[in-house]
Amino acid sequence: MAPADSAQTVEATVRKVPRYGVFMGIGVVVGVIVAGILTLVGSYEPSEVLDVVYPAGQVFGFLLLWTAPIGLALGGVAGLIAERLARRKDRVVRVQRERIIESD
Repeated sequence: MAPADSAQTVEATVRKVPRYGVFMGIGVVVGVIVAGILTLVGSYEPSEVLDVVYPAGQVFGFLLLWTAPIGLALGGVAGLIAERLARRKDRVVRVQRERIIESD
């Protein structure tokens, strides 16, 4: 038998949505860069309490424990702000929807 088609016109909202993973990834990269800068700027004098000097690699690792999650969170917040700003530019469009129904 011949297929029957049905068509209808509906309204749809078109909006741009940012990719949160990209924003969060950029935040982590910024956190790594900040940890590197803080490692280079830091002073490496012996601790007054323990009389120990921490190597630069260890300082960088400890700083990463703080700066990477903070960068991740700030990137997520930036993604949310970008979504709110993009939501203002939503458009409503008319869409023609077709369905083909095969009958036996």
